[in-house]
Amino acid sequence: MEQRELLTVGQLAAQMGVTVRTLQYYDREGLLKPSAKSPGGRRLYTGKDVVRLHQIQSLKYLGFSLQQIRENLFSLDTPQQVALALAHQREVVGRQIAELQQALDAITALEKEVVQMQAVDFKKYAEIVTLLQQKNEGYWIVKFFDDSLMEHIKDRFRDRPEQGLAVFDTWKALCDEIIAMQEAGDIPDGDTLADIGGRWWAMVTEFTGGDLSLLPQLSAFADSKSQWGDEFRQRQERVTPVLEQALGAYFQKAGIRLPEQEEH
Repeated sequence: MEQRELLTVGQLAAQMGVTVRTLQYYDREGLLKPSAKSPGGRRLYTGKDVVRLHQIQSLKYLGFSLQQIRENLFSLDTPQQVALALAHQREVVGRQIAELQQALDAITALEKEVVQMQAVDFKKYAEIVTLLQQKNEGYWIVKFFDDSLMEHIKDRFRDRPEQGLAVFDTWKALCDEIIAMQEAGDIPDGDTLADIGGRWWAMVTEFTGGDLSLLPQLSAFADSKSQWGDEFRQRQERVTPVLEQALGAYFQKAGIRLPEQEEH
């Protein structure tokens, strides 16, 4: 390598936008030691060192600690090793981009919910954020639940959030099944209707834990569907008439009488 291609610590600092003290620190920590020396014994940085510094700066920008950076640095002595280092760095950057995109999506979703709620309610904001972090598509439901229903949900699913997600998935799947039957012109009746009602009731029972005192609150939630987002509102509006018949058929077949039915 020609002398003009070698850089002093000051020259490298100026070229790469870092301080001389930072380079000296990297030298002491064994992250980046100058690879060449001048005839007079002065330590100099090579082009390979510049690439190594770029690696370090990129990993630092991505939030890696110095220990993590040390573990993620690759040898750069052959084209294959350079390619491996770049491939590894590409994967790291890709993961960071995906995580940032998820964070951006969550912020956008929360912003939308805050505007729709038209009231400042930090407790519900926090609950929505938690569901967003769990990648729960049902995060928007929170704003239609009162405090007692939210407390029930947290108590019931605190140690098993995956089951809370499963209830939401069951709801979507049953709605999709009913809509598919409607679009095929297959109107359910008899045992088919009772089967749908039974599965819907099992979902409600799983959600409530058998606490029938929560049914009025769930009914109020269903009645709020005109305020839901278009996708879920349209889905629920399509299936509601079938569900009413299905639950009636199931209750009759199973001999179930709800408290309000017994009063009449």
